[in-house]
Amino acid sequence: MVRAELSRRERQIVDILFKVEEASAASIRAVMPDPPSDATVRTILRILEQKGVVKHRRDGKRFLYCVCKSKSGEGKSAIRRVLDIFYGGSVEQALAAHLSDPKANLDTEQLQRLRRLIDDAASQKESGQ
Repeated sequence: MVRAELSRRERQIVDILFKVEEASAASIRAVMPDPPSDATVRTILRILEQKGVVKHRRDGKRFLYCVCKSKSGEGKSAIRRVLDIFYGGSVEQALAAHLSDPKANLDTEQLQRLRRLIDDAASQKESGQ
């Protein structure tokens, strides 16, 4: 799924489904900001199904919807788009920007984990993996 191809309302619904994993149209509408009508939510869900973004299953009389892509897969795709758009594809520039931000507030343990991840990536690169 390319999130840039989704409308604001479609993105809201997908974001809700990522958080709750599975939900009915009514429960999605209940947590939407400035919610549209029930019919509009159902129409948007049908459009998202046609786009291959969400799927549904029947649970008694209602449909339960979930996102087709995994949260992890979509997260990786979103990170790639941010890197491309804002940092010219450079992980180094993005990480430098984040680390220089006072709001990042990484503790010693988080910084050590980052160091280990970088060391592991370097080792894999050197061994040709």
